[in-house]
Amino acid sequence: MLYPIELRPRLLRFYNFPPCCSIAALENASVECASLQGKGNLHLTSPQPGPAFVQVSSGQNRLAYIDWMRGLACLFMFQTHCYDAWLSPAARQGRLIYWSQLGGTLPAPTFLFLAGVSFAFVTLRLRAKGFDANHIARQTILRGAEILGFGYLFRLQEYAVAWGWAPWTDLLRVDVLNIIGLSMMLMGVLIRLDSALSGERVVPDTKGLRDAWPALVSCLAIALATPLLWTVARPRWLPWPLESYVNGVHTFNVPQPWIFPAFPWAGFAFLGLAAGFVILSPWARAREARVLSAIGLGGAALIGAAVVLEDAGFRLPHFLDPEHDFWHTSLTFFFIRIGMLFVTLWLSYLWCAKGPGLRGFSPFIQLGQTSLLVYWVHIEFVYGKYSIIPKRASTALVSTIGLGVIFVAMLLLSLARTRWKASRKPAQA
Repeated sequence: MLYPIELRPRLLRFYNFPPCCSIAALENASVECASLQGKGNLHLTSPQPGPAFVQVSSGQNRLAYIDWMRGLACLFMFQTHCYDAWLSPAARQGRLIYWSQLGGTLPAPTFLFLAGVSFAFVTLRLRAKGFDANHIARQTILRGAEILGFGYLFRLQEYAVAWGWAPWTDLLRVDVLNIIGLSMMLMGVLIRLDSALSGERVVPDTKGLRDAWPALVSCLAIALATPLLWTVARPRWLPWPLESYVNGVHTFNVPQPWIFPAFPWAGFAFLGLAAGFVILSPWARAREARVLSAIGLGGAALIGAAVVLEDAGFRLPHFLDPEHDFWHTSLTFFFIRIGMLFVTLWLSYLWCAKGPGLRGFSPFIQLGQTSLLVYWVHIEFVYGKYSIIPKRASTALVSTIGLGVIFVAMLLLSLARTRWKASRKPAQA
């Protein structure tokens, strides 16, 4: 029997961050599909803007369902943060917190997955412009280092806001921005190694699709290594700030579920990298609806299979999984979350391509285009000293009203940011 959903307290020691859905993905890592024609032979020309595309002010087409999926993850992030921060002990006894925390298992994997998808698009765009593997690796690794730097900048801001009661060790806590940056650097290394092994003999039009396999193998390897690196194979010889990037030990001498180490979290980024290479391949672009339907149905089947295996007591061999922990290190829960990502990707596509997702203004697409900004700002008004609702003292109704206020405020902020950027472009030109 599957264990009940873990409703561990989200009130962390010093800054109430929930472990499951902490940060939005790269705001500038949106999928740009404007004709990727360059010096090379790879032509990833976008079709005419259709139901799955949205025209942006730069004249480039974006895959709208990717932005929509990221915006949906923002909504799940908002609700998890708000109910966790504001519900009183009495209000936390009901089913609302159960479903809120269950929904909270989706945002962090989604943001990492979409960061990987965006990484694939950027890699293919650089190849199409004729850049060699060394240049691509350098560019992507430096971009990852930049995002890692933003992660430390965010931690510095939170430390300054909490000056006087937050420990200095909070500056080195591994959050999702940190692991997105590290994952990008690792993906850059993978792309370079793959190019070195395959050489330039691969036909450019098929290279993107072929690149999906190393990324997928890396994803599986991370998932399989996680139980060992959390238990008997911990790199205890590393200083805790470095070991935290491996298993989330932080300062507590044991891995913490609210930290975002590379194992298993980077696996979702590598999964997104593989998915991105597949989605943008000429083969998939010619049959987009069928490919995404296969991904979605495959994800649903993967969820069902993983649940059945866990119910049946399936375990990896003891040498791979010495201490089975379903919610944190198990392969079955990792597969369940992969299935959730695939199903959400498919439904997002259907909503934008076949449904009303692009009829008029889309709040989710708007939020998805500025996800880093709305994450960075909303945290202070939910968990910080400027919380708009009394923390751990509010009813479900009051917390829900507060959630609505946060959603509207972040949407307005996102719109203001988009219009400000648009207004600067003529001057810059």
